[in-house]
Amino acid sequence: MRKKIVAGNWKMNKTLDEAVALVSEVVNMIKDEVTGEVNVVLCPPALYLTTLKPYLEGQTRVALGAQNCHEKASGAYTGEISAPMLKSLGVRYVILGHSERRQYFGETNAQLAEKVNIALANGLTPIFCCGESLEQRQTEVHLDFVRAQLTESLFHLSPEQFASIVIAYEPIWAIGTGLTATSDQAQEMHAMLRQHIASQYGQEVADNTSILYGGSANEKNAAELFAQPDVDGGLIGGASLKSREFTLVVKGVKN
Repeated sequence: MRKKIVAGNWKMNKTLDEAVALVSEVVNMIKDEVTGEVNVVLCPPALYLTTLKPYLEGQTRVALGAQNCHEKASGAYTGEISAPMLKSLGVRYVILGHSERRQYFGETNAQLAEKVNIALANGLTPIFCCGESLEQRQTEVHLDFVRAQLTESLFHLSPEQFASIVIAYEPIWAIGTGLTATSDQAQEMHAMLRQHIASQYGQEVADNTSILYGGSANEKNAAELFAQPDVDGGLIGGASLKSREFTLVVKGVKN
């Protein structure tokens, strides 16, 4: 069975003291309150990974993730962070292709294919983001657009490699806007993604691929979104910055 996953993307938020307090609170709340089979991933700013790692040691359901990595293993890339560096810290997941990386830093599908390769080569699980703008949805090209993101960045992988991929669908028009895709809209896109994966890798691989929803998911709408048959959890932004809200989102996952 595919995994249920809720990942918290802290983005560029929190001071070090605030980050320590948040991770400590989340770990304790998850341990005390969450009974379902759900995997939690915390993705703080890279600057804090070393400091926060000890708080997650020995945890069976909370793992450490990074928000990005470079497509090269090493080199003269000032300010960048490589997959081998993340591996050496005990990081298990890495978010790749977030819409903000695509929009603000010009990341392309071809570049993301390289990032996926280097992440997998270093034993990291990519959380691969895909999603459309409001204009693309309104002009009804959103399904083709998102299909192309997967095809161009992931479909060079072998079935064995693809089995390590987590997909995160994030409607760009719902990120940080307070807007959220309806549960029906989320289900439509997630079902299409699973069908597209099946067309390349077969139904078994598709059925075992975790597909998360990202886009202003919070404690009020998480349970309804996660109840959809093809929604396997969430990639959570703003709601991951408060321990109580994030824990309530995690508790929205039903097995």
